[in-house]
Amino acid sequence: MRSSKLYFTALTLILSLNLVFAQKPSVLEGKVIVIDPGHGGTAATDSYRQGPTGEREEWIDLRVGLILKDLLEAKGAKVLMTRTSDVFVPLDARSKLAVDNKADFFVSIHHNATADSSVNFPIIYYHGLASSNKAGLNFSKELAKNLVKYMYKTKVPVSIVSDFTVFSSAGSSVLRGTYGIPGVLAEASLFTNPEEESRLKQKEHNYNEAFAFAVAIEDFFTGSIPLIQPKISSDFPTPFATLQEAERMSPIAKRWYQDYLDAKELMKSKNKENLQKAFDLFTQSAKSFPDSYVAGECHKYRAEILNKLGKIDEALQEEKRVREFYPN
Repeated sequence: MRSSKLYFTALTLILSLNLVFAQKPSVLEGKVIVIDPGHGGTAATDSYRQGPTGEREEWIDLRVGLILKDLLEAKGAKVLMTRTSDVFVPLDARSKLAVDNKADFFVSIHHNATADSSVNFPIIYYHGLASSNKAGLNFSKELAKNLVKYMYKTKVPVSIVSDFTVFSSAGSSVLRGTYGIPGVLAEASLFTNPEEESRLKQKEHNYNEAFAFAVAIEDFFTGSIPLIQPKISSDFPTPFATLQEAERMSPIAKRWYQDYLDAKELMKSKNKENLQKAFDLFTQSAKSFPDSYVAGECHKYRAEILNKLGKIDEALQEEKRVREFYPN
């Protein structure tokens, strides 16, 4: 009986929110929006892409994407999906769909994983440089605000970063392939957090996430959209290699925050040896969780230490990395 009441309450909330969203005057009429539910068809190869009880990321991505499709179509948008079932779709085919259909917006929906199961917060990536891709950066900020409001409903740290923080040589394939079209790749939460994995199985939680995306997209199109500038390779900082997906589930990666705290403590010393130790710990933290909300702080402190050690050119590269890749 109790479960029936909870279901009815959740359904009533969803229908009420949907009605409110649909009644608002829309700027989305006729907009071509491509929704890319991340991954798909990879259960046999990506064993790490699942939560503590086996809920897989690609299932969550698709559920949220399909709800978002309905919300945007209710506003008059033309929505194209890169996939509508749990199948593998090549990365270049996802980008091509948006480019070939002259999309007005592209959003890739993901959920993240890390060795530290205690953490849960949104990570939103724009492609390239903050100074060149202000459209992606502006939407990232709008989406972050709405994910906190509708999905988390409480204060949480938010990470807005360039996709070059995790793919240091070229950024994310789907964002690289659609560069010029406003868009982001968003990891709305971490399914490796047990409580969050449980919530991600629930229709209401999936709806709240999709609703946050929908509100952010409509708000984005309500304002003026900055022109996305061409990428100039000389404007980019030197690449900073990081741990990749499976490696970020390691015991070393689990220490990401403790390494950051230990390094900050060592920074209090003026001893050159301790400064080098702090530098190494900041480096390890940034490598372990390069898109975390403290990774930008790690790079900022790395720049400070490099300046103290007289390595001015390297310090300038770090300062550029913070400015262009970690704007918040």
